[in-house]
Amino acid sequence: MELTGAIWRTSSRSNTQGGECVEVAGNLPGLVGVRDSKDPAGPVLTFDPAAWRAFLTDLPGAR
Repeated sequence: MELTGAIWRTSSRSNTQGGECVEVAGNLPGLVGVRDSKDPAGPVLTFDPAAWRAFLTDLPGAR
């Protein structure tokens, strides 16, 4: 999986007090990356775009 060129953005629902910070990279072809902003060199979860859209659709309060 190639994450070079990923542009990470912090979720608008992340905690502004430094906790629960999620970053998403949606600019990669055929891939959405998700990571903990407090550990940018740490593990990254990856999803195909359709799975990511389905996940977002099912989140409480996302509708």
